[in-house]
Amino acid sequence: MLGEYRIVGRRASEIAASVERAVGAGDLEPGQLLPPMRGLATELGVNPNTVAAAYRTLRERGVIETAGRRGSRVRPRPASTSRGSIRVDAPPGVRDLGEGNPDTALLPPLDEALAAAAARCAEEPGLYGRAPLDAEFARLARAAMDADRVPAGPLAATSGALDAIERILAAHLRPGDAVAVEDPGWGSLLDLVSALGLKPLPVALDDDGPLPGEVERALNAGARAVVVTDRAQNPTGAVLSRHRADQLRDVLARFPRTLLIEDDHGHAIVDHPLHPLAGVTDNWAFVRSTAKAYGPDLRVAVLTGDTVTVDRVQGRLGLGPGWVSRLLQHTVAHLWASGAVDPVAVARSYGERRDALVDALARRGVEARGRSGMNVWVPVQDETGAVARLLHAGWAVAPGARFRMASPPAVRLTVSELAHADIEPLAEAVASAVGPMPARSYG
Repeated sequence: MLGEYRIVGRRASEIAASVERAVGAGDLEPGQLLPPMRGLATELGVNPNTVAAAYRTLRERGVIETAGRRGSRVRPRPASTSRGSIRVDAPPGVRDLGEGNPDTALLPPLDEALAAAAARCAEEPGLYGRAPLDAEFARLARAAMDADRVPAGPLAATSGALDAIERILAAHLRPGDAVAVEDPGWGSLLDLVSALGLKPLPVALDDDGPLPGEVERALNAGARAVVVTDRAQNPTGAVLSRHRADQLRDVLARFPRTLLIEDDHGHAIVDHPLHPLAGVTDNWAFVRSTAKAYGPDLRVAVLTGDTVTVDRVQGRLGLGPGWVSRLLQHTVAHLWASGAVDPVAVARSYGERRDALVDALARRGVEARGRSGMNVWVPVQDETGAVARLLHAGWAVAPGARFRMASPPAVRLTVSELAHADIEPLAEAVASAVGPMPARSYG
């Protein structure tokens, strides 16, 4: 069963450490079946409860998984390289449409906001023992959420949306728990779920967001959490419509113990109204990042949620970094208060380029998706071939494998770097690279 490797130990901690060392060294491979607890107890000369405790520790650490009478197996390892490594580097002379960065011309200058934040910090230095949230940052964040009908709740600041989601998942789940995630979806989130020892369950979506039947299927299959993107879904550009939000609330209401996490990825860069799901389940969190509208390097996100969830996140923050830099909070608050970003103008700029590309592809018989945000998702038959042909034609795009689990092959194009004159040449190159595709859903 274990080949030449022998599990050793007399205590539960020793037995668990023996298995974990073997997994780390590659002596026990993913999927390998472990001995039955009673059999191993007899072999080691210990009480079966000792082995049961060791296996429980290994499950909690995400090293093994147990499937009832089928026994315990070594879990698949988190990817040793992230989905972000599935990329195409743009050599000189090739236009890079694969990184997913915002248009820097649409980002606000930071000099005034940083100067104001520095002046504020000179008056009130950020020292130990002070509140983790800047009062003005919290006031403005809460006012914006109130305007979008996000339920009331305490606030916390994190170092970006992914940091927030990691802390929320860790506050409620244990390794081995299942999480329903959009497919195709944010590659970094898919990496994160696996790295935490959680089991991702793919949920198909269309232009209006996750399909209700798919969410219900995942919840019936044991998903303890659901992560939903409200607007500008990465990579498809889906937007949660009012009708779809109503349908999803009905589904979630039948599973009130589910942890719901909403990522408003399109905040301040889309003109579609928000239809939040928050508040339907006992535990929920709603996350907004400054990355796409104000600049990825600010590394500030704000979240709200039920009291238990936010308290756990804030408490864990206090045992680690303590707080997100108040200097950065002051900077973001100044950007918000001064209207440094015009969401309508930003949404129009991305929308004109995105819609023009989708229309140009449609005229060439190529299906493409991109209802909001800065990305266009193009289904293809041969993902590797399409990426290679586009690179040869002078365009670097993101392989769909970065974002997919069970959904069909595709490529993602980010429109941030495009000028109007680029649309037709790019559409021609894409059409030549992928060929016409039959209409289909990308779930």
